[in-house]
Amino acid sequence: MRLDKFLKVSRLIKRRTVANEACDAGRVLVNGKVAKASVKVKAGDIIEIQFGTKNVKVEVLELRDTTKKEEAANLFKYL
Repeated sequence: MRLDKFLKVSRLIKRRTVANEACDAGRVLVNGKVAKASVKVKAGDIIEIQFGTKNVKVEVLELRDTTKKEEAANLFKYL
């Protein structure tokens, strides 16, 4: 699954366009490397997102094309 789609489906970032912009700005890392929006993510990958001064680090647990808001948090765990 593409990184930008995972960020949207998991609700880590609300919109895919915002996820794309964050990736283009170099604020998203996958397994310690700056990642483009098109990078494929899989279960077990570590994603770091920089929101201004706050850093969010999560591990991908599961990939799904769609999810309900209540179940979105089950797709990753905070580290």
